[in-house]
Amino acid sequence: MSAMAVVYEVEEPVAAHPGGAVDGGGETVVVRVHAAPSAPGMPGVPGPRTFCGRDTFAMRAAPPQPAGQPAGQPGATWYDVGYADRVCPACDDAVGTD
Repeated sequence: MSAMAVVYEVEEPVAAHPGGAVDGGGETVVVRVHAAPSAPGMPGVPGPRTFCGRDTFAMRAAPPQPAGQPAGQPGATWYDVGYADRVCPACDDAVGTD
């Protein structure tokens, strides 16, 4: 498979009241984990659409895969295992396993 990028569909923290500032303690919540083909000539940078067809514009690129989880190793996944319950099934099917 050609190079791909992992992106997070996120939910931004909301303001405490309309028009107010976002509370400093708010965290961005990862709603769904997607995979996208890399932009041409830019490994790790997502192209415009995920494998399931969603626009990557408002998504956040995932950090590089940790050294303890090298791709191609038995049991390795293309996503952070902490988000296994949020992986997009269509993207997972498209990426497949070796």
